[in-house]
Amino acid sequence: MSVVQQEEQGAQSMQLRQGAQALGLTLDEQQVQRLLHYGALILKWNKVYNLTALRDPAAVLTHHLLDSLAAVPPLTRARPGATRLLDVGAGAGLPGVVIAILRPDVEVHCLDAVAKKMAFVQQVASELKLSNLRGVHARVESWTGAYDIISSRAFASLPDFFNGSRHLLAEGGLWLAMKGKSPQDELAALREAASGVDVFHVEQLQVPGLEADRCIVWARPAQAS
Repeated sequence: MSVVQQEEQGAQSMQLRQGAQALGLTLDEQQVQRLLHYGALILKWNKVYNLTALRDPAAVLTHHLLDSLAAVPPLTRARPGATRLLDVGAGAGLPGVVIAILRPDVEVHCLDAVAKKMAFVQQVASELKLSNLRGVHARVESWTGAYDIISSRAFASLPDFFNGSRHLLAEGGLWLAMKGKSPQDELAALREAASGVDVFHVEQLQVPGLEADRCIVWARPAQAS
């Protein structure tokens, strides 16, 4: 590694640590290295497989790594212990891979209908030695299992996300939908459709280095009256 590359990696490491600290997270050295390695793999595979639209290392760090890290404290408050999580429409593994790195007690399945993206997640799991991470090539409607948390990040509209994954939610399970600004139209559509979904909290997120609205829509199946 050249001196310039070492300096760039050092700057990225510092930005990652500071951003995580602003989110209330303290990263150990292994977590920092795994996150940076993951970001580098995204950029490497992007050259051939077009995993994401971002091509700049700084943008990958803020828009992907820190953005996904912002979901970890809320997830930990909701599920502080061993948990099974399904990340639907995971694409390059966001936020699933980041959660797997930060939470080794969470069994993370990243699911996507695009085979090359799940091949990438499998490669990440192998290179980063993440035994709690698995890439699943399938459509959410045809997948089976029971998960304590089902997450998504800009995957689909809320009604489509909830309806498509409802059969995979374990008893007492929660949906964690990462969105940009609060999706008022989608929330209104849920209410009008009497969807059987209880959206019990819209949690605003502040992502360090990212000047954009972010939130988590928390939901669960509505209790029968």
